Amino acid sequence: MPNTECCNDTNHSTQTRDEYVTGKMRQHTRFYKKIFQLLYTLNDFLLGLWFLIGSIFFYFEPLKTWGVTLFVIASLQFVLKPTIRLIHEIDAKRYYGRKYDEEIRNT
Repeated sequence: MPNTECCNDTNHSTQTRDEYVTGKMRQHTRFYKKIFQLLYTLNDFLLGLWFLIGSIFFYFEPLKTWGVTLFVIASLQFVLKPTIRLIHEIDAKRYYGRKYDEEIRNT
């Protein structure tokens, strides 16, 4: 259950911008966590699959180039996962900060 004391949209006079954004991020995280958890699990599964297939391809000389290609793709996915998480976090904090500023101006 959300913390209504911190996150109540009509309670801006008693909370700082940081408290507002933090509360909204808690709500946001709970909502999006299921979606992102599914995406992260799918990504992890594909990473394992690419590395497994790439490793098997190394046993066969004509497939070594494809094996290296799969290793590169999997390595890019390793970099992509935390990058997506970081961009999402920064974007959401900016969004809720702007929303707080707009609501303060409108009160």
